[in-house]
Amino acid sequence: MMVTQIDSVNKPRAGIQYTQTQVVPVNQHRLKANRVITGGKDPASTAYKILRTQVLQKLNAKKQNTLAIVSAVPDEGKTLTAINLSISLAKELRHTVLLADFDLGRPSVHRYFDYVPEVGLGDCLLHGAPLSSALFTPSIDGLVILPNRESISDSSELLTSPAMQNLVNDIKSRYDSRLIVFDLPPLLGTDDAVAFLPYVDAVLFVIREGRVKRDQLARAMDLVQGSRVIGTVLNASDDALTSYY
Repeated sequence: MMVTQIDSVNKPRAGIQYTQTQVVPVNQHRLKANRVITGGKDPASTAYKILRTQVLQKLNAKKQNTLAIVSAVPDEGKTLTAINLSISLAKELRHTVLLADFDLGRPSVHRYFDYVPEVGLGDCLLHGAPLSSALFTPSIDGLVILPNRESISDSSELLTSPAMQNLVNDIKSRYDSRLIVFDLPPLLGTDDAVAFLPYVDAVLFVIREGRVKRDQLARAMDLVQGSRVIGTVLNASDDALTSYY
């Protein structure tokens, strides 16, 4: 895939200038094959617009700008939900969006865009790479992605390290009109997500029908007590009315 390095891209709608953000041309057919929404009036796009409105109402009510996407176990659609919600949020003209892949054990956001990053979150935290060298935009106006290119060991310690605190403070304070969506690891199996939740304003819980057991869900809900859970997304439901979210 060809990647173009640019010095700056002006965002007139928000008065924001991105520096050294890589522009990645993305094939629309590949996005559809990866179930990434591309606009239009299809049921999935409509469902995410409804979800976007509900999320914005919750965040705007308290002037908050950071949201974590979590699930109890793997393969519940957490990452795809984070991607599609971020795209829908970016289409809301008052905001730009940064989607950050903080699933350090199983990073996968970049794969949905058929992109292989040369620099990722781990390089910024462990090797001092500048944040700007890791960011890319998948040719979707208003959306920038911070990928993680490989699995990182001792991830829970890294998530609470001073380097992580500095990075999170940087991306949270850089632009007033930016919303930040963190794709976090599943809650069960590691303590990564729980360790990171104090950094975020709100939490959205993804539940895949038929994938998670009742006792697993109960344990996961116990782990996020004290965090501001603003809602749940029911994924892959057999109910036609809720089959998209």
